[in-house]
Amino acid sequence: MDNNDWKDRLRAAFDSVGILEKCKHETAENFKQFCEFIAEPAFEALGEELKAYGVRAKHSAARGRSICLRLSSRSSQLDGFDYTISLPRNAVEMKLRLSLRGRRTPRGPLKQKEEPFMAGIPPDRVMKITKEELIADIIERYKDFALEILSSAD
Repeated sequence: MDNNDWKDRLRAAFDSVGILEKCKHETAENFKQFCEFIAEPAFEALGEELKAYGVRAKHSAARGRSICLRLSSRSSQLDGFDYTISLPRNAVEMKLRLSLRGRRTPRGPLKQKEEPFMAGIPPDRVMKITKEELIADIIERYKDFALEILSSAD
């Protein structure tokens, strides 16, 4: 066994850790850009249009880890709806998660589901999603979620 063999393995181990840390950092930066240049403009444009339907839209971000669009309306039979896109802890690629939450009445049971964000889009294409594609996904999810809650027995 070569005397420098363990040194090579040690160097390779630290190199691997460094590459992983760099990927995590780049993914976090990409998510921040996704929020700033894609999600926020989509949320704002949709929010403006929703005013015509008596629906209030508010968005918020949580420390570069998630961004949420909250829809609420006094006239709707759906009390609230949250569309939250999040970056999983220690992510090394843009495999985002989507959380949907809502309830029929203010004190009614909270319905929630979590799934991959835009499952048909690979992680390397997430940064190329258009504002319109994101808005279309939100509308479809809102419609499906509302129909599910409003047609449930609870």
